[in-house]
This record gives sequence, C-alpha cells and structure tokens, in this order.
Amino acid sequence: MCGIAGAVNIQLPFQKVKSALLHRGPDAQQEFIHDNVHLIHLRLSILDVEGGAQPMHLNSRYSIIFNGQIYNHLDLRKRFHLEGETRSDTETLLLLYKKLGVNMLHHLDGMFAFAIYDRKEHEIFLARDRAGKKPLYIYDKGDQLVFASELNCLKSFLPLEMNGDIFSHYFRLGVFYRQFTPYRHVQEMLAGTWIRFNTITLKKEEHRWWNIHEQYCNKSHDTFSEALEKTETLIESSIHRRLTLSDVEVGSFLSGGIDSGLVVALAAPYKPQLKTFTVSFQGTYNEAPLARLVAERYNTNHAEIDISFDGLRNDIEQIIMNYGEPYFDSSAIPSYYVAREARKHVKVILNGDGADELFGGYRRYVPFSKMDFFKKNALITFGARALASLLPYPNDKKSRYNFIYRLLELSGKKGLEVYFSAGLDILEGFEHNLLLGEGEDMMSMRRDFNFISQANLSGLKKIMNLDFDTNLFSDLLVKMDIASMSNSLEGRSPFLSMELMNYIPGLSDDYKIKGASTKVLLRTIAKKYLPESIIHQPKRGFEVPLKDWVNGQLKEIIGDYLLSTNALSPALIQKEFITNLFDERVRIPAEKRAKILWMLFCLEVWYKRIYLA
Repeated sequence: MCGIAGAVNIQLPFQKVKSALLHRGPDAQQEFIHDNVHLIHLRLSILDVEGGAQPMHLNSRYSIIFNGQIYNHLDLRKRFHLEGETRSDTETLLLLYKKLGVNMLHHLDGMFAFAIYDRKEHEIFLARDRAGKKPLYIYDKGDQLVFASELNCLKSFLPLEMNGDIFSHYFRLGVFYRQFTPYRHVQEMLAGTWIRFNTITLKKEEHRWWNIHEQYCNKSHDTFSEALEKTETLIESSIHRRLTLSDVEVGSFLSGGIDSGLVVALAAPYKPQLKTFTVSFQGTYNEAPLARLVAERYNTNHAEIDISFDGLRNDIEQIIMNYGEPYFDSSAIPSYYVAREARKHVKVILNGDGADELFGGYRRYVPFSKMDFFKKNALITFGARALASLLPYPNDKKSRYNFIYRLLELSGKKGLEVYFSAGLDILEGFEHNLLLGEGEDMMSMRRDFNFISQANLSGLKKIMNLDFDTNLFSDLLVKMDIASMSNSLEGRSPFLSMELMNYIPGLSDDYKIKGASTKVLLRTIAKKYLPESIIHQPKRGFEVPLKDWVNGQLKEIIGDYLLSTNALSPALIQKEFITNLFDERVRIPAEKRAKILWMLFCLEVWYKRIYLA
C-alpha cells in the first residue's frame, strides 16, 4: 500500500509530493526520471520489505510505480511460469505485463492503481482495479500530464482552477460523482479502466476492462444450495489470501454485524490469536457486547476501544480536508478515529466493505425487490406524490412511518430522481433552491442512469448496480481509503475479491432479498459461524449523532463557514435558503436539516482551507 505520482513533460517537485503523500508511504520515498517522464513512489512496506522497493524496473525497458496488493500473485507466477528475483507482487505485475500485456488485468485478484512506463514504446500504461479501491487522479492539460494518488497532492504544486459548473451532483449525492472532481482538467480514473498515453504525443487510449453491469447481465442458474456452498468457499479463499499475503501482522475490524463477524470467523483458523478491534462511541449504539461474543468464540486477541468525540471541534477541519474535495459522508469521522487507534497495533486491517452492495444489505433494497421503481406509470407517480404532500414529515428516521413515507416519496419520483430519493436523500424536495443549471456532471449521471434503468434487469439488480458504481465507488471506498491511509493503515476487503464480484451479481434476487429479509445468502452462511443474536441484527454501520453536532459543539464553526462574506455556497444555492435553514426557519425534518447543513459545511471547508489556501 503506497502513494504514487507521475508526470510527462513536467518535473515533479519531489519535496512537495513527499509532503502531500507521506502518510501513504512513510517507510521509503524514491523517484525515477527518464527523458520527459518522472515517477515518484512512497512506500508503506507490507510485502517483501527488503526486495519490493519502487520504482521497480525490468530489463531496462519497463518501470512501475504501484499502489495496492495483488493477492493471487504467487499463483499467477506458477500459472504463467514467471521467474522473478523478489517475492514482491510489484515484480509479478511487471513480469505479467511483459508476457500478457493489458490482458493481464483479468487475472488479478487485488486492489491496485499502477503506472507502467515502457521506455521502448514511449508509453505509460495506467490501470485501476475492478471496484476502484485504490485511487488515481489525472491532470491532463495541453502538453502536460500528471497523475497522483490524491487530489491534495496535485493541488500542492499545480495551478488548479475550480470548475464551478459541475457542483449539482454534489448537492444530491454528497460526493463528487465517479470521474468528476471540483477542478478543471482533473478527473478521477474510473474503476475497472486502463489508459495508455504516448509520452511523446500524449495521445490517449482508454478502455473499460471490467464492468459489474456485465456480471448482473450474466444470469446464474445455481440453486440456493449450490450458491451457498460456492459462496462460502469463495469468501474463505478470499480471506485466506488477504490474511496471509503480508510480512507484517494483519488484524480485523469486528463490529456486531455479520460481515466483519464472518471475516473473523473464517480468518481465525489461519491466524491464532488474530488481533480484532471493536470500537464504541459516546452517544451511539454500542456493538461491543455482540462483537465480544465472536471474539470469545474464536479466541481472538481482542481490543475494545472507546472513542470520544470531545476533540472533534479541533479535528474536524483536518478530517474533512484529507479528502481533497467536498465530501459529505459524516461516518468519515468515526472511520478516521477507528483507523488511528487500530494503527497503534497493526499495519494491515481486514474490513467488510462491499458486502452490502454485493449481497443486498440495505433496507432500501427491500421495496426494489418487489417493484421496479425505475419503471412506473404516470398515475402511480402522481397519486404517490399527492399523498406524500398531505402527510407530516417523519422525525424518526428509523421508524416504520419514516419507511412508509420514504416509500411514498420514492413512488412519486421519476428518472434519476428515484435514485437520489432512494439514497442519501440530502436535498430532495428542496432542489429548487439550487442556482446551478444542468451541467456536464448531471448529463453524465443521467446517461449512466438511463443505461442501467433501461436494461433488462430486475429493479433490485438495477439499484444494486447503481450503488456499486456510485455509492461504493464515489463514497464508501473513498472514505475507507482516506480514513485508513491518512493514518498509514492498509485496509483489505475480502468481499471485493475478483471471484465474488464476478459471481454474486448474477445470482437470483431471492438469494439476496426475501420478504423483508436482507442479505439472505450471507446470513445463511453466517448461521454456521456466528451466535444467533448477531444473525438478525439490523444494519447500523458507523452512526454519528449528526443532528446533535450541528446544533451543539459544531454549530458555531458551521455558522462561521456558511454565513461568512466569502462563502462559496450562495453562488450555488439560494442564500436565503441557507440562512433560513441555519436559523431553523424551514419546515424540514431535523435529520434532513442537519444533513444539508453538513453538506454545505464540508463544501466550505474544502473551498476555504484547500482551494483558496
């Protein structure tokens, strides 16, 4: 796990790059310059500590900088008869690229963003993993090309300009959608994509080498028993790979849910006294007692960490700034604190990322398993909208009434607004306050949405496909990558293995959602390994008391940012709406009000502390 940066026709300022990315690679920092190409690598040493230094070279032709891990690299060496001089998966990538070229990507089980420089062909080959766990941002303007693991790295030495025309999706999603960033000429490289640049002409060739949509279209005919057996085997194999491919100790997060519980249960036989970590936060649900049941059953070396938000007022701006762009997800705060504490004990941690998106873990998936809300007639839409307008706003987001109210709202939406309403539901119902027109960002979202919503798939598969491409890629994986790597901690996600991502999407909807039960297949497997009290626990995740923060310890700082004379928000959304919202003069549920204010606050922190800095 590392930080990388590279450039064509520009010499990178080594010290600035090092300063910006040191948290990603505190163990070693090296550079390589050849002709008009400059490569920098910052290393967090995990595998082959002695022989895995980068940039790494092969036959005076190929050079690589690599961020990530290839968990099946030893198997690939055997399968393709690759002879190397180190035990490093970095060398495996070079050897495999020499042998197979771009086709190598289909064989890789791992998380990765890497650049291979071919000095003979004058080419740079960039590639990113299937889900997009490891980030890569590209600045492409005129005759200059620069890429790096984080936006803050690019901003530290390039004259980046804000692209204020493409902020509409941020107000609806709370994150920047897929390839978009707040800067002109800078895009995030999409998951499952490779790009090849000619270093002389900068001519670009781009290809989507893997797309989960194709996996959803490949319908599996496996019975439930067959799927159960195969899935359990694949999960165990994935955990084994991610646990054993390391020269440093690997631990695991352990919450009170089935995802991390299964990871620990299947990892424990391979690692006696596995270090596990449970956290509890003041003012939130305490999962420690449930996690303790799993830890005791599998005799793990368990630590319960109590985390206080007392210092949040001092930490909040830096936590938000770590993302390098406006980023709304408030669970980034506990994620940061959890990673910081875990790093005191281990260098690598297993997590449960991706399980909900693949296996159907969200409550909002239940109605989509009964009805395709992306295909409704005008009568249903009009009737649902009219009924919802007559009902009072729900105040408790976990109540049954709130679920029914949200269902009515969902039925009254059409097009892309269905997805916005089904998701975070940030500005829905108040989007008319936006001053922005429909820019390239929203048009791109609508094209992507229309492609999936019009596909020959069930409503459940459609929203799960959209969530994998949007919620997982643009939000959840970004959150875990930044939260962990800002603390020099590597996070590994067994549920996002190559085999599981290729197999699970095509399974029957009933294996994921049945009746009102979510994650049916995974819960059934969990019955073999976990206490009964855990199996049917509702999904919680890192829940934060956002409403209390906005009205309490963070109220003053949020007001200072939102109501300042040089705020960005009034140029994008009605100023009167912002002030009325802050002063509680808008008829709106308290939770929704807190979400909107938080979203605006995160925007302003980025604008003032990063863009204007």
